[in-house]
Amino acid sequence: MTIEETTLLRWIPLLPLIGTIVGIAAAVTDRPRVSRIMSPIMVLLALVLAATAVGRLSGLPAGSALHDRVYSWISVGPLSVDLAFRVDALSAVMILVVTGVGFLIHLYSIGYMEADPDLARYFAYLNLFTGSMLILVLGDSLPVLFIGWEGVGLCSYLLIGFWYREMRNADAGEKAMLANRIGDAAFLIGMFLLFWSLAFSGQATLNLHEVNRQAGALAAAIPWVPTAVCLLLLIGATGKSAQIPLYVWLPDAMAGPTPVSALIHAATMVTGGVYMIARLSPLYAVAPAALDVVALIGGLTCLYASTIALVQEDLKKILAYSTISQIGYMIIGVGVGAFSAGIFHLMTHAFFKALLFLCAGAVMHGLHGELRISHMGGLQQKMPITARTFLVAALAISGVPGFAGFFSKDMVLESAYMSGHVFVWLLGLAAAGCTAFYIFRAYFVAFTGESRVDPEKWSQLHEMPAVMTVPLVILAVLSVIGGWVGMPGEWLWGDAIGHYLAPALAAPSVHQGHPTATVMFLMVVTTSVALGGIASAWLLYVRLPDLPGRIATVAQGIYNVLWNKYWIDQVYETLFLGPYRTASRFLWQGVDSAVIDGIVNGVGRGVSASALSWRRLQTGNVQNYALGMVVGAVGILSYYWFR
Repeated sequence: MTIEETTLLRWIPLLPLIGTIVGIAAAVTDRPRVSRIMSPIMVLLALVLAATAVGRLSGLPAGSALHDRVYSWISVGPLSVDLAFRVDALSAVMILVVTGVGFLIHLYSIGYMEADPDLARYFAYLNLFTGSMLILVLGDSLPVLFIGWEGVGLCSYLLIGFWYREMRNADAGEKAMLANRIGDAAFLIGMFLLFWSLAFSGQATLNLHEVNRQAGALAAAIPWVPTAVCLLLLIGATGKSAQIPLYVWLPDAMAGPTPVSALIHAATMVTGGVYMIARLSPLYAVAPAALDVVALIGGLTCLYASTIALVQEDLKKILAYSTISQIGYMIIGVGVGAFSAGIFHLMTHAFFKALLFLCAGAVMHGLHGELRISHMGGLQQKMPITARTFLVAALAISGVPGFAGFFSKDMVLESAYMSGHVFVWLLGLAAAGCTAFYIFRAYFVAFTGESRVDPEKWSQLHEMPAVMTVPLVILAVLSVIGGWVGMPGEWLWGDAIGHYLAPALAAPSVHQGHPTATVMFLMVVTTSVALGGIASAWLLYVRLPDLPGRIATVAQGIYNVLWNKYWIDQVYETLFLGPYRTASRFLWQGVDSAVIDGIVNGVGRGVSASALSWRRLQTGNVQNYALGMVVGAVGILSYYWFR
């Protein structure tokens, strides 16, 4: 393995951060045009540098890496942490996805946010988001990774609550921040436990490469530690990647601008937890119990979120629950030990999910904020490019053969079945049917049939400008061709993505060519379920459009459960948030204000009263001062005389 030192890598996250500074300056000086031009250019330059770094990496032997040590950051006792960045096969895929999809979202934002008065602030936040995610995936150690981890959490708060003058938007940003703080606290505890354990065994380090190298020895020395660390880090991943039980912030994140939703759901933040588990795959590999928990959480979340999406009316909410479900597939992949399959689905999902959100943004933009699919219909007549690209993304996320999602989702489900996680496979299979149904329900209701749009809005509806449609077309192309690098088994180039990622991940991560009959069987089953979901959506919403209403009436109980999202938000409010607010109010008013502030303020009032008493002696009258001096002198003389 070759490690090549370079100063190139630091510039990949630094360029978007420079764009943030430019955006802040543009906001202060009221020059939004500067930010509108410079912010996408900075991300484009980061994409060029990322491609350059990946090109240099491809010229090195398999398993090599590029390394950039900026400076020694922390050196305290046994702890030594460099601010350093590293590009290997895994981070190479990630930086291309983040900068590539991120640039298209920045480009789209030029048209989408054109009339917003806070345009410069928006682009400053968007650049900061991109830079933070790049720090996360390039970080050579857990502390550096954690800087990016916290950075994307902060940016989610800023961007979800971007239109903060509406209280619900500010509340949504706060909800995202609080949910992530819970996960981040567990992440920190896991990191501290990991360092303590390695220091105890004489290998004190938080460098990711060294942690992975020492994983086997750590498991042999202190067997319970890897499992405990991995479970704690998993809690952090459930917060960042919106999995059970910390998924509740993501549906509310739709309060932010739609390009922000695309960035959060496709290229940044929610993929951070999946990347972290894959990055520490050797550590997770020696903690099989933790991996089983990871796979189970992914499977349960995958099906749970997809069932909620079946009945949602808000187009962005459908896509939000879709994201939670699709992240569940990635978690299944890494949980069953097929780390390359999880990362492969992360990559393909970035293409079609960004496309779905940007199409939703185009619809919202054209309909002046309308997102209820029941108030749409026939949009393909007025927005043909948006409709066709949405259809491509719908085919990709459904797993129709030939489209990107087919290869990655099939690889995840195949890996779950082959590894013996049959229950998890069944959960993912059921979710695949739900996915095809809800996404084509959205497509058929919104884009086909007769228009249900307000006549005034319909008369003004038109296709979006090129700055918004070009990113849609590019993402549509990627949603078709992006999965062909993961051909199963030994077909054609045979899982090229898996072989590329293998040196950076723990085995088993590459499909070695399972029995063809089994592969074909699983493929046929998965495809049949997806096509069944599409056919069901067509039957209910195109062929027999009155039938869904009758079904909802008959199955009113099930519909209410799904519509109310299993009442989990209400349960959280009753069991956690309500008592938390009550305790916080008591500590604020009863302890902090009454006791702590009372003591401090009481001391201050006592000093003030004492000072007011003493100041009465300072009259400013010279005769009084002279009399005081005489009285003092007489007193002193009397003391010595009588003594």
